[in-house]
Amino acid sequence: MGELPSPEPADYTRPTRSYFIGPNDRISIEVFGVPELQREVQVDESGRLAFPLIGVIEAAGRRPADIAMEIERRLRGRYVKDPQVTINLKETTSQTLAVDGSVARPGIYPVTGRMTLQRAVAVAGGPTEFSDLDDVIIRRDVGGNSYIGLYNLGAIRRGNYKDPDVFPSDIIVVGESKQRRLFRDLLQILPLATTPLILLLQNGGN
Repeated sequence: MGELPSPEPADYTRPTRSYFIGPNDRISIEVFGVPELQREVQVDESGRLAFPLIGVIEAAGRRPADIAMEIERRLRGRYVKDPQVTINLKETTSQTLAVDGSVARPGIYPVTGRMTLQRAVAVAGGPTEFSDLDDVIIRRDVGGNSYIGLYNLGAIRRGNYKDPDVFPSDIIVVGESKQRRLFRDLLQILPLATTPLILLLQNGGN
């Protein structure tokens, strides 16, 4: 094949990973045709939110669509004849991952849909000039156990193997090439040198 195929309409409508509400997330709630019930609310530390007429709802660990269905059920008949509720995420503090190491902007970033390793590194500004793309780590806690995966981001970029999904609470660390940094430092001091500088980078003998 001489070129990449063009995306089809269905490629833009495939479902993304389900999002689960967490403590301190901020969401907007709208009841169609009832502007008085339009609210932007923040889930509290215990994972609950309060909504007019129906009181407190357990929100943490549930999808927005599930919470919308519960609000509809509680409103139906007594307060609104046929409620249609829409919930959208405005801000998340619970669904985040950390990108550290040799990237342009190390930090904490939200995960609101499907995200992969390559996308996460790109969100953090991409690798630096000193990055070692052969040495990228994902740390993940599952079921009380900690796991570490070692990935070659350069190989992923070339399409040698699949770009792995990353998840909230993952920690991504991009390694640094000590040789590249050493080379940069040497270039800075070479103009001051009065004799040639010879380095043994690799011993080929036994």
